[in-house]
Amino acid sequence: MPLKTLCSLFVLLMCSQPVFSQNILVKYLKHTLMDTSPPAKPKFIAYPTLAFAPETNWEVGISGLLVYRAKQDTANRLSELKTFSFVTLAQQYGTVLEHALYTDKNTFFFLGEMRFQNFPITYFGIGPKTVADEHVVVDTREFRFRERILRQIAPSVFTGFELDFQRLSRVNFEWEGNQQILGIPRGSNGSANLSLGWGLLYDNIHNVLNPRHGKYMEVAYLGSNTAWGSTYTFNTLFTDFRFYHPVKERNVLATHIYGQFSDGDVPFNELALMGGERLMRGYYLGRYRDKKMIAGQVEYRMLPVSFAKRWGLSTFAAIGSVFPSIDQYQDAPIRWAAGAGPRFLIFPKKDVYNRLDVAFTSEGMGFYFHIGEAF
Repeated sequence: MPLKTLCSLFVLLMCSQPVFSQNILVKYLKHTLMDTSPPAKPKFIAYPTLAFAPETNWEVGISGLLVYRAKQDTANRLSELKTFSFVTLAQQYGTVLEHALYTDKNTFFFLGEMRFQNFPITYFGIGPKTVADEHVVVDTREFRFRERILRQIAPSVFTGFELDFQRLSRVNFEWEGNQQILGIPRGSNGSANLSLGWGLLYDNIHNVLNPRHGKYMEVAYLGSNTAWGSTYTFNTLFTDFRFYHPVKERNVLATHIYGQFSDGDVPFNELALMGGERLMRGYYLGRYRDKKMIAGQVEYRMLPVSFAKRWGLSTFAAIGSVFPSIDQYQDAPIRWAAGAGPRFLIFPKKDVYNRLDVAFTSEGMGFYFHIGEAF
């Protein structure tokens, strides 16, 4: 059923049930906006979303968020479990489940995501100098499961096992004459790869959805091999460094430096992808892709602004580049992105904000609506 028809039916139903609709809306807003629960008590919210991003066009969906502290003890870090189901005007749909969970006394930390999506993408080729007008639509079905199982070995220091499984199926490149220009990438017939490895993490952030001070520093190494059934053999080093410095009473200066370095027979869907709603906002996710990527961003957050108790504002800027090898880094153009957006304090007792980001690049712009900061 077309999206326009669904919206019309929804409006008709609401108008035909004014009292019922009003009561439901009042109860929902009271539950969502009037966060009167104690800081340690779990909180759940479900809400509709409407967003626009370069990789999805307009997107409608339903999200759910559960935040809690183990044993309802405020000495434990805030855990969060997010789920999101969506459809887009680019004929994409899927479900995403993300989590960052701490056990009592923060002894164990489970960080990961599970994603299933039927997601036609725009493929621009591989390398730092691909041309926006030269692209092809790729129909794909993707399943991904990534998990980190980390144990605290010293104050704020975690280490443990990591795995990443990605399966790409029903892959169809609609070439339309661009096959010779873009080349047929590795993995164009689909692939299933299980990467295993180990990670080391320093994390002294108390609120994963709105860090106000502290550091997050992760180094992880994962390898995939045909010996245990993967389609390809390759390895990847991930580095992720985030620093949060409080400015005055409520403002935060946040910086983020990310690196991804792969070697071997890497399929096109597991290359480093520039863009998306977390890093290099404003670029289509995968607008640039290659074996290696370095990117960094800085964001100034006013949470809240001085003239409003529940409204905030953030501004951000980022630079980054992809490249095939270390010795070719200097030849890769540096891309930029910048933007700003309002924030709304959705859970006052837990210091969690909704964010709307408007991001600009030399190639266009994007809008992103989510609960919690980008990093």
